[in-house]
Amino acid sequence: MSIDRIELRLVKMPLVAPFETSFGVEVVEEHIIVRADGDGITGWGECVASEGPWYSYETNRTAWHILRDFLIPLTFENEIHSAPEFSQLTARVRGHNMAKAGLESALWDWFAKAQNKSLAQMFNAQQTAQPDFILPERIAVGVSIGLQATPRALVEQVRGYLAEGYTRIKIKIKPGHDVALVRAVRAEFPNIRLQVDANSAYRLSDADIFRAMDDANLLLIEQPLSNDDIFQHSKLQRELKTALCLDESIHSADDAEAALELGACRIINIKPGRVSGYAESIKLHDVAARRGAAVWCGGMLESGIGRAANVAVATLPNFKLPGDLSASRRYYKQDIVEPEFTVDAEGMMRVPTGPGIGVAVVRENLDAVTASLQVFRRN
Repeated sequence: MSIDRIELRLVKMPLVAPFETSFGVEVVEEHIIVRADGDGITGWGECVASEGPWYSYETNRTAWHILRDFLIPLTFENEIHSAPEFSQLTARVRGHNMAKAGLESALWDWFAKAQNKSLAQMFNAQQTAQPDFILPERIAVGVSIGLQATPRALVEQVRGYLAEGYTRIKIKIKPGHDVALVRAVRAEFPNIRLQVDANSAYRLSDADIFRAMDDANLLLIEQPLSNDDIFQHSKLQRELKTALCLDESIHSADDAEAALELGACRIINIKPGRVSGYAESIKLHDVAARRGAAVWCGGMLESGIGRAANVAVATLPNFKLPGDLSASRRYYKQDIVEPEFTVDAEGMMRVPTGPGIGVAVVRENLDAVTASLQVFRRN
């Protein structure tokens, strides 16, 4: 490959409504958009680090620093012949998975376009779970609903998203806002696919809270305990019939292997940004498939650039559960790609089939939300 120009943009995209989790409330989503140019081809990627170190220790500032001072120079200094090679090259940089994923995703797009293949084709060529797997034209997707002021308000939010076609609902919980929310939604909608996400807000001593949810027919309980824990989750899982799903605790395929070996979870949420990119996501997918554990694709309120790549990776055969890959309008009045992502009446999203990410970046939309920009060139 011959990448001779890389561009970083900090974008600030206002959300259509505040999004509240146990971390706090977001009203504007700040991500870094990465553009890689070479041989007349442009690759686009998205770094999902946020303004503050709440979900992860990474922030936009730390990611920008790691990209500018380490990852981009490594890219210019070395010949890279495939996107997976980038993850091997940058292994010497410890941590900073979101920074790595941002640039790696742009390289995946670049290589896919160079080969005139879609990202879904590229990703599926790497996986080993089902080598003869036929790519789906659509994938099932769900919606994540932030904390609401009252159980009734949450019920009405759920009702609205069900009317839009979503067939899987995820609700955020935190201490003091948990069992009553689950019971209210279940009472109103006894048969929907429902799951909860705690974002690491509880301790093992709170196990009674999750026992109280155990008869609510939940798909899963996501990351109830500490963000860096596997062992305590293994204790909690033994006390519940509902499957635990790990998110923040899993940073690599090796972490997934350990969690499944210890019985800390039965399901894993794969967020490519959290695990350093799509090459590691595919490895993690394969580990889970070998062990009979389902995976699904989590979201970080990506723009259409990151969403396109996530939709592509969610076509892999072991993505058994609907991901947090909602329509563009779920979060943004106007996306920075076209066509925007939509959800049909069956709760399905169409997989882009064009080269690379399969959608076009709308430059005027991107310029309108760009807060800062820096360009780097190969010497």
